[in-house]
Amino acid sequence: MSPIESNLQHINTQINDAIAALPAPSQRPVSLVAVTKTKSIDEIRSAFAAGQREFGENYVQEAIGKIESLRDLRAQGIVWHFIGPLQSNKSKLIASNFDWVHGVDRLKVASALSRHRSGCGALNVCVQVNVSGEQSKGGVAPADVLALATQIRQLPDLKLRGLMTIIENTADETTQRAQFSMMRTLLEKMKSDNMDVDTLSMGMSQDFSIAISEGATMVRVGSAIFGARQ
Repeated sequence: MSPIESNLQHINTQINDAIAALPAPSQRPVSLVAVTKTKSIDEIRSAFAAGQREFGENYVQEAIGKIESLRDLRAQGIVWHFIGPLQSNKSKLIASNFDWVHGVDRLKVASALSRHRSGCGALNVCVQVNVSGEQSKGGVAPADVLALATQIRQLPDLKLRGLMTIIENTADETTQRAQFSMMRTLLEKMKSDNMDVDTLSMGMSQDFSIAISEGATMVRVGSAIFGARQ
């Protein structure tokens, strides 16, 4: 068994354990997105061979080369998530190559994705929320989530799936839980406003079990699968 396969088995066990620890009414499937920025084609193929199907990339040019090199895996079910910062001038490449976009935080970017996605089927998008309030992080303020979500829902060729965040980088579990919990509350508010949303993309290598306990339906894990970035 390769180290990548072993790591994936361990992480999936942790995910299943976190789900099993929830009260029965709160138990739900949780998707694992393997974050492959700076990782090689061979490493991605190894993860795919071990059963991983969803992969996340942060950098557009790096990602496009990988997607082209791994085009043979499309028919076998590979799914590509763009999880990096969004720029309007990259929207055509992103819209035409990815299945999911996690970092939508401006109507301008959403409109560009919609325009370039035409004829390719609906692009799954999540609104990125700056739940920690840090100036160094992208994302819309929590108070502005509903307004942006309402605008995105009106754009053709986009499917609003839910919310994404990167919480404060802290080991304090109380802070982690408070920020994850705020995201769950925001998603519940969207549902109460009759928005058809189902995704909370939150939690990474160091905190995904806590994120699941607070409502995550999708976690993004890189170093715990592939090792530290070079």
